[in-house]
Amino acid sequence: MSKIWKYVFIASLGGFLFGFETAVISGAERIIQELWDLNSFWHGFTVSISLIGTIFGAIGAAKPAQKYGRKRVLQVVAVMYLLSAIGCGLSFNWYMFLFFRLLGGISVGVSSVVGPLYIAEIAPAKVRGRMTGMFQIMIVSGIFIAFLTNYLFANFGD
Repeated sequence: MSKIWKYVFIASLGGFLFGFETAVISGAERIIQELWDLNSFWHGFTVSISLIGTIFGAIGAAKPAQKYGRKRVLQVVAVMYLLSAIGCGLSFNWYMFLFFRLLGGISVGVSSVVGPLYIAEIAPAKVRGRMTGMFQIMIVSGIFIAFLTNYLFANFGD
């Protein structure tokens, strides 16, 4: 049983990244607006493009998960999360930043559909609810850690 919990925890990391990726922008949005001199429309678009990607990722997740399997799709999503994080951190212009935020959003959407499916597949019937609930706990944990890091870095560099 402990081996299954290990797999559930690993699959739930997609939920953690879901929460973190969605909330972490709140700590950088003012700096982003100033950095690229964005008006209010483009500033809002920049912040929300991840959520736009989430919609597309969630809509498009079912077919690849069915065709290639949930585990394989989650492995691809892990790479997409990594590319998104590195790309956002190294973006030297606004268009690159938008692209990598969109990629992160697509990753969130796919993992929000496929992660709980995978967990439900591997979980024994008597603890399935508890195990799939782990994904939700990880989403909230990701949001919390994002806000905590935003708070800790709020005056960094001032």
